[in-house]
Formats: sequence, structure tokens, C-alpha cells
Amino acid sequence: MAIDAIKMANDCSKAWNSHDVNKIFEFYTEDCVYEDLGLGVVKHGKKEFTDYINTMFADFPDIKWEVKSAFGTNDWQGNEWIMSGTHAHSTMTKNAIPATGKTFSIRVAGIYQLRNGKYSRESVYYNMATFLQQVEIMPGQPQ
Repeated sequence: MAIDAIKMANDCSKAWNSHDVNKIFEFYTEDCVYEDLGLGVVKHGKKEFTDYINTMFADFPDIKWEVKSAFGTNDWQGNEWIMSGTHAHSTMTKNAIPATGKTFSIRVAGIYQLRNGKYSRESVYYNMATFLQQVEIMPGQPQ
């Protein structure tokens, strides 16, 4: 049976929005690889990815995802969503990007490789300059 990419993307987004790591990991393999191209970070396996997720929730306590589109096959998926929240802490970047308390709302795209109906690899792409402009760290007109 074919995987419904839109349903899977929306259900996974709901899990992320719950901020419940166990719910999130219902959608990922134990040995998943997560790649955040904006930060230049790659996490391997559930332990590393869980630590990353918990840090994200600490830095952006009201972070949420809104799926805009999704497509795919049984082995690959592509999603686009809006990620928004408040930049409350800066532990994710080890204080390299100081927290400003400002809100952001950025477009993100993800490419997913699936294995047995779960995400085994996720690569996310977004414009870091837009984030930095929105939280008033970088000058320029936010996009």
C-alpha cells in the first residue's frame, strides 16, 4: 500500500507540535540521520537526534510547524512547512547566536528517505539569513 505523504507529514507535524519526543520518534527509525543544512549539523541515531530535539525545544519553547505541501513515494518524501516560534535561548548554537526573545516564521523544505514506513533520513533546508533578520541579529529586511 502506498504511503500518503500529506497525511504522514501532517501527523508528524502534530507530533512535533506536541513537543513529545516519544511521539516524534514514532515516525523515525532508530538509526535515523537528521541533517540541518541551516546550522550545518548532522545527527546520527535516536540518541543524538533526541538531544538535538530537546535543545531545540529549550531554545524555542513555543516552536511549531505548519505543513504547506507534501509529496512522495514509498521510499522518498518532500515536504514544505512554516516553522515559527520565539528565540528564547541559545544553547543550540552554544551561545554563538545570542537569544533575542524575538519571534520568527520561516519557510522550510525537507527531503526524507523512508524505510518500512518511517523516516530514516531527513535533510532540512531553510534560509538562515531570514531567521537571523527576523530575530534581529543580522541587519536587513526579513523575508
